[in-house]
Amino acid sequence: MKEAVVVGASAAGLAAAETLRREGYAGKLTLIGEELAAPYDRPPLSKQILASQWESDRLLLRTEIELAALDLDLRLGVAATGLDLAGRTVALADGTRVPYDGLIIATGVRPRRLPGQGAHVMRTVDDALALRKRLGPGRRLVVVGAGFLGAESAAVARGLGCDVVLLEPAPVPLAHAVGTRVGQVFAEVHREHGVDLRTGVAVSAVTDSGVRLADGTLVEADEVLVAVGSIPNTEWLEDSGLTVADGLVCDEFSAAAPDVYAAGDVARWHNPRFGETMRVEHRTNAAEQGMAAARNLLHPGEGKPFDPLPYFWSDQYDMKIQAYGYLRGHDSVEIVDGALADRRFVAAYRKAGRLVGVLAVGMPPKAIRAWRVALTKEER
Repeated sequence: MKEAVVVGASAAGLAAAETLRREGYAGKLTLIGEELAAPYDRPPLSKQILASQWESDRLLLRTEIELAALDLDLRLGVAATGLDLAGRTVALADGTRVPYDGLIIATGVRPRRLPGQGAHVMRTVDDALALRKRLGPGRRLVVVGAGFLGAESAAVARGLGCDVVLLEPAPVPLAHAVGTRVGQVFAEVHREHGVDLRTGVAVSAVTDSGVRLADGTLVEADEVLVAVGSIPNTEWLEDSGLTVADGLVCDEFSAAAPDVYAAGDVARWHNPRFGETMRVEHRTNAAEQGMAAARNLLHPGEGKPFDPLPYFWSDQYDMKIQAYGYLRGHDSVEIVDGALADRRFVAAYRKAGRLVGVLAVGMPPKAIRAWRVALTKEER
C-alpha cells in the first residue's frame, strides 16, 4: 500500500492515522477534515466548554508537533464530495481528487434540525461557543430533546442561572435506552434542579420567539437548542456503490468494501459480541474502531473482528453516569446494587436472559467492575 487516505479528521480518523504509523505504514498518508480545526474532542462541548470551565484550546487531541510527527498530508477545511471505488479516488469540495490504495471513512454525523431558523445545535466547537455567549442568569433556554446531549446542556444552563425548559416527545426521557425506572430518576433530578421538563410533547418548528409545539402552543425562549439526534454523513457516498443505511454498512471487520473501512459514528457494523448490527455514537468506540480499522486495512485476511464492549459516560449536576454494553433492545432491568431512591445504584440489563449491559449512577468504579467483567465473559 503506497497511499492511504483517512476521510474525517475526528477522534476516529486521528486514531486510524496514528495506528497506521504505529503499525509501520510508511507510505503517503492523507487526513481530510471538513472543519478548519485540527482534530479535537467533542464530549466536553456540552460540559466544560458550555460551562466556560475550559477554552477551546484544551479540546485539541494532539499538539502541532505531535501531528507533524505523523507526516500527514493534512487537508482541513475541505469536505469529501464523492468516492470512485473503481478509480480509487476521493473527490473533494475544492475540485481535487485524492488517490488511495487503502481508505478509512470516519466522517461522523451531523445534528438533526427542526423546521425554522435560529436554533442552536451542539456538534462543533463553534456551536458550543455560539450558545455559550448567549447564556447567563435570567436567560430562558428551551432544549428540544432530553437525551444525554440535551440533558447535559440543560444541566449546564441551569448552573449558569438560566431558566430552562426541556421538551421530550417520549413519556419518560431515555426510556428506550435505559428503561422507564432509570429514566424517571433522571427526570426527577432535572425537575429538582428547577428544569421545566415537559414530556410527551412534540415540537413542530422553531420560531423567532421560541418553539411551536404540534398542538399549536408557543413555548417562548431567548435561545433554543435542538438535540434530537443525528444523521450519519454518508451523502457523499450515495453514488459510490457502497451500502448506506443509517450509516455506512460494514462487516465484523469494519470493512465496507475491499480496502475500504469505516470507523466511529458513521460506521454501522456487525458486532459479533452481541450478534447485532449497530452504530455507536460514543467517544471510546470512535477511537477503538479507528485503531481496529487501521490494523485490518494493513493486514487484509489476517484482521480481527471488531467486537467491543461499548462504554459511555455522562455528567449531569453532581450525578455521574457510566455504562457498559449495548442497552438498547433490552427486555429486563434489575437494580443489582444500591437504590434508585438514593440515586446511587447499578442496573443490569438483559435480553432473552443474557446480560447485555450495565449502568451505574453515583457509584465508585469498583461497584461496576465485576459487572463489566461479567459482560466480557458472556457467551457470544
